Amino acid sequence: MKTPVNTTTYAQDTRRGDGRHAPLEDVQDGLPDGLPEGPRAWAILALALGVIMSALDTAIANTALPAMAAQLHATPADSVWIVNAYQLAMVATLLPVAALGETIGYRRIYIIGMVVFTLASLECALSFSLPALIVGRLFQGLGAAMLMGVNTALLRTVYPAKLHGRGFGNNAMMVAIGFALGPSLASVILAAASWEWLFGINVLPGVIAFFLARKALPHNKPASHKVDLVAALFNVGAFAMAVLALGDAAHRVPMTKLLPEILVALALFGLLLWRQKGHPAPLLPVDLFRRPLFALSTLTSICTFAAQALAFVALPFYFESALGRTPVETGFLMTPWPVLVGVMAPVAGRLSDRYPPGLLGGIGLMILSAGLLTLLRMPLAPTAVEIGWRMALCGIGFGFFQAPNIKAIMSSAPANRSGSASGMVATARLIGQSTGAALVAFCLTVAGQHGSWYAVAIAAAFAFVASVASFSRLAVA
Repeated sequence: MKTPVNTTTYAQDTRRGDGRHAPLEDVQDGLPDGLPEGPRAWAILALALGVIMSALDTAIANTALPAMAAQLHATPADSVWIVNAYQLAMVATLLPVAALGETIGYRRIYIIGMVVFTLASLECALSFSLPALIVGRLFQGLGAAMLMGVNTALLRTVYPAKLHGRGFGNNAMMVAIGFALGPSLASVILAAASWEWLFGINVLPGVIAFFLARKALPHNKPASHKVDLVAALFNVGAFAMAVLALGDAAHRVPMTKLLPEILVALALFGLLLWRQKGHPAPLLPVDLFRRPLFALSTLTSICTFAAQALAFVALPFYFESALGRTPVETGFLMTPWPVLVGVMAPVAGRLSDRYPPGLLGGIGLMILSAGLLTLLRMPLAPTAVEIGWRMALCGIGFGFFQAPNIKAIMSSAPANRSGSASGMVATARLIGQSTGAALVAFCLTVAGQHGSWYAVAIAAAFAFVASVASFSRLAVA
């Protein structure tokens, strides 16, 4: 029988909001505090492979989209669904699969997700038409949702509580590596082979990660509650319609199309909230949002990833259209950001085991905002060095934020709600990225070639708001 959670002790511990001590709920009753060092290394490798594959696949598809569209004889508008299908499937299913992990085990969800992702990658590689590829991408997105939805919850069981910051920092470094390798790897593959190999390269690492996960990942104590399947369907529909409406709004579609999408999304969110009212572990974790540290950390994450997406989508347009750089040069100019994220993430993770996440995140996001402002103040004909140090400054700031913020989100949730908290980590990231990408599309639609400048300015504003939200966590008491 499940031991009741001591919510009073937890509230007293988390009110400080400093993240220096793990809450008493951070370890589930009857389970060890993390894995021993040897087995932990194998578990970390299994999780790292899944994270890198998910991040790499996003970056590869974005970079190679024009080449895939040309080889499949698809229009640009139709080919965008190669990216959209993956994102929609992830956003719509993250919270349900994360909640399912609480009841049947994070390990089981991760292993199933690896199987789905690997088989879907093979289906994508064997696709003979755009519709077949889009179906494969939908299942890839579902598999990625399973991997990312429980990834942070598994890290919480793999590392002992005193090393959680280090674990989240190392994980953020793996994500950065995936995004950094994506554009270069896509270019190499397309130069030597056809687009099918963009997805075929996932198969062997996926098989290896499957066996590693079965051998090394720990079990968690299943929760006593059940997942509401009707609420899960409402969740899928609500988030899918919201993302569609956001994208259409950015492209200024007629209100006759946009308004029904907004109304359907609002209706489904209303039904979701009504359906899960009184549930001990709601899919959309409104119970966790009542905790100030969790709510502020989630807001910080959404604003920061919106800033990142605004910059990452807008800057290539600026480099190529305004500065006349080639796509290859643009790829190299974008590289310092993810590289510095990878360098700073483990450093920030270790620091978050000693210092308040609100302080570390606030400092990092002020640096990010400053870096984005320096990009707006570049000379008319900047050199690669003048661009590079500004991108590096942004990467330092972003890397300083990520691990402490994840730790703040996870430590503010009880251990038996780690799945929902982990799902919100990934959901907040995708909501922010979708919002940022939509705002870039809106800026380019309204302002034409000057739209990229406005998008970077909005990114700096988002980073500043995120820094304010982060510093606000220091006052949570």
